[in-house]
Amino acid sequence: MTTDSFEKTSWGWQISQFQQQVGEWFEYYLSRFDAALPELPSGLSIDPWFTSLLKFLFWLGLGLFLAWLVWRLWREFSPYLYSWLARGGNIGSYDARLSDSELSITSLWARSQKFYRQENYREACRCLYLAMLQHLHEQAILPHKKSRTGGEYLQLLRLSCPQIQPYETLISTHEQLCFGNAEILPENYEQCQQAYQEIVKQVNI
Repeated sequence: MTTDSFEKTSWGWQISQFQQQVGEWFEYYLSRFDAALPELPSGLSIDPWFTSLLKFLFWLGLGLFLAWLVWRLWREFSPYLYSWLARGGNIGSYDARLSDSELSITSLWARSQKFYRQENYREACRCLYLAMLQHLHEQAILPHKKSRTGGEYLQLLRLSCPQIQPYETLISTHEQLCFGNAEILPENYEQCQQAYQEIVKQVNI
């Protein structure tokens, strides 16, 4: 491949060509605007630095608009993108970093029962919490969002769910798992299990 053919197919070359075309278009319309203005007194003219300033402001405005557009699209579609990527990936072994969208509700429920039988009540409660999040996502109540905290989930749920107590039980227990040193007992798991079953019943009513 020759140097000329490489330059004509490179991204840098295409971007420079686009910039040149936009610059020529801008200069063309600026010259038409200049021609439409009343004739300036002798000795007065538009300085080249003013034209350069207008070009800079144009590119700056275009860049800010594109950045804002990308940010808005990311905020709108990132939950669905995370969900799609998680479903497309392979499901590995369960660990403490397990994503809330990597397992189905049925699988999470089965794992919670398995951990309960093994007397691993911390992980059993965590599975129920993840099953609750997956339930909220699949029922289109609250889509997955990695950055959302338990407190934010509660605030949003208070706006849409009349019975908030089951959610509070699961979320507060999960916060104890993540941020506290309190021991999780069988009674804590039974409370979480009952809370989760109440959440599922709310949909079936």
